[in-house]
Amino acid sequence: ALLSCLVFQQRNCSEPELTPSLIKGVEDIKGIAERIGECQVECGLLQPVGDYVDSFNFGLVEVVYEWARGTPFAEITKLTDVQEGVIVRSIQRLDESLRDVKDAARVIGDPVLYQKMDQASSIIKRDIVFAASLYTQ
Repeated sequence: ALLSCLVFQQRNCSEPELTPSLIKGVEDIKGIAERIGECQVECGLLQPVGDYVDSFNFGLVEVVYEWARGTPFAEITKLTDVQEGVIVRSIQRLDESLRDVKDAARVIGDPVLYQKMDQASSIIKRDIVFAASLYTQ
């Protein structure tokens, strides 16, 4: 669910209600992003650290978390004001990112990360989000 911050781009959405473990994960990601942003500035990149950290958008973390737990699509749409199509496309893009990380884990020889990404991909790949559609295929 936390990796959805890499694929969700809409800025004007309702604030998610996160579990304590998700809040800690968000804080960890923001801390790492801040360190990366500082390193980028030291290396000559002109993007301010704050802008880099703000580029991670956690607006769909709750929605993806509930989706992965098996909550029906009709119920997860009530958790946010984000349009249904954006939710579907974001979860599909998240699956693509999970596959990319899984492939990277295989290349670097990290079977634990490979297994986690494979499991996460399997969990979110269900129902209407991955139904064949002329619009998304």
